[in-house]
Amino acid sequence: MAASLEETLISVWQQALIENAGNVKLENRGFPVRRTSRSKLREVDFQFEGHEMRGLEQNPETASRWAQLARQGKKVMQFLQQRRYIAVVVDGKVQLYGKVVLDQ
Repeated sequence: MAASLEETLISVWQQALIENAGNVKLENRGFPVRRTSRSKLREVDFQFEGHEMRGLEQNPETASRWAQLARQGKKVMQFLQQRRYIAVVVDGKVQLYGKVVLDQ
């Protein structure tokens, strides 16, 4: 059975930020976890139901409320699709930004 979007986002967050995995495994596929060049934040490009997505560790040095949580030690990962933020996972809980429409 295929995982829901929320389950998939939590799985990516868990593997990348909690388990420090070098590869995120989703439905028998592996997606490498990289570090961004400037801030050395973890990021992973992956696919969900054929849609390209990216998980990006929250930069704690920005001014957002999510960064404030990261500074407090929470594990925060933002998720993007086609350069638009669609969701965030904080300590294993998903918050979708509005109604997520998976574009082609």
